[in-house]
Amino acid sequence: MLEAQSQGRLPSLTAAVFRGGEIVWDEAVGLADVEQRIEATTDSQYAVASITKTFTAASVMQLRDEGKLDLEDPLSRHLPEAAHGTPTLRRLLSHASGLQREPPGEVWETLRFPDEEELLAGLEEAEQVLPPSTAWHYSNLAYALLGHVVSRVSGMPYHDYVRERLLRPVGLERTMWGPDERAALPYFVEPYSDGVQREPVLELGGKGGESGLYSTVGDLARWGSFLADPDESVLAPASVAEMHDLQIMAEPDWTLGWGLGIELWRRGERVFGGHTGGFPGFLSIVLYSRRDRIGAVLLTNASTWPKLSATGLDLAEAALEELAPERAPWRPEEAAPAEILPLLGRWWSEGDETIFSWRNGKLEARLAAAPPEREPSVFELEAEDRFRVVSGRERGELLRVVRDDQGEVVRLYWATYPFTRAPEIFGTQH
Repeated sequence: MLEAQSQGRLPSLTAAVFRGGEIVWDEAVGLADVEQRIEATTDSQYAVASITKTFTAASVMQLRDEGKLDLEDPLSRHLPEAAHGTPTLRRLLSHASGLQREPPGEVWETLRFPDEEELLAGLEEAEQVLPPSTAWHYSNLAYALLGHVVSRVSGMPYHDYVRERLLRPVGLERTMWGPDERAALPYFVEPYSDGVQREPVLELGGKGGESGLYSTVGDLARWGSFLADPDESVLAPASVAEMHDLQIMAEPDWTLGWGLGIELWRRGERVFGGHTGGFPGFLSIVLYSRRDRIGAVLLTNASTWPKLSATGLDLAEAALEELAPERAPWRPEEAAPAEILPLLGRWWSEGDETIFSWRNGKLEARLAAAPPEREPSVFELEAEDRFRVVSGRERGELLRVVRDDQGEVVRLYWATYPFTRAPEIFGTQH
């Protein structure tokens, strides 16, 4: 911590490591208030900037699950007065809308951000810099608009919606729209001296969907734990998993991609989810391994720290190496239902062997040659002898069971491919 804070020339740095909803380590070094010489603590608040986008994305997913919108809806369906209404909500969430990065005007020079009416009216001046889905292009404007979609669809002001539907249910008591009296102050560290200058505390106007929250390492650890292992009373686990599905690559070397409001970093064989944040005087990152439910948080009150993401990834990887995975003892479960038993075991689709099993009350399948860490395909019963893949390989595809005149299972069709008990070439008739 001291090395990172010193080498980065950060007025303060707070950090935490979490596992399965519990903070296993946290620490704070440096000054939250340079002028008053007030030390930072792990309860110090920081502006978390674009980490706010993960809350916007979760809000959109909640409304989607309630049937109030669809991710394939064009923006114009919910903001009909908005110019550039063609991009879908999915593309806005994944930074593939092609909209310009910021609202029109020199907002980062004037530090005056448009309110909702001004934002929507000014869209006529905004550029569609790329056709939708052409390439990843980060857009704060897109998320400002998504915040207004949440407000229009829910009938609640966006800030109220996030507070009532996410912050309170998840227990984020120190996460709020704006700083409290314990918040760290924002600083610009001079490049050629060790002096600092105070940055202004910003009022975001109509940009609340993309930024604005203040939080602590403890609260962000809870939020990261939620995104790794969600409470289904707040947001369906399948929807959180969907947020982590890769939508578009952001780096040509495949080390950084984007889901639905989630950054996806690849290091070796590991993929971490989370988000970074950058604001005048503040930088932040929360990231986690969903499989291991282990992650890290870093918050600082400096405007520049090139090693933010690398340090966060290093900390998360160190935590994964040091913390033994939480493992529950194996316990016997209820046997598979009688109608499921004929489906279990080894099946072949031409030369590929697949093993069907009953685990945790679900039918699942995995390629026999797949590594053990690969998630299986999990099925839900749709109708008699018909199952639908709800997660894993071939998600969304149908599994159909074929029986003979005596009711014996003789064949499976999965994603239209035939499966038999012994290897057969395609085209074999029965």
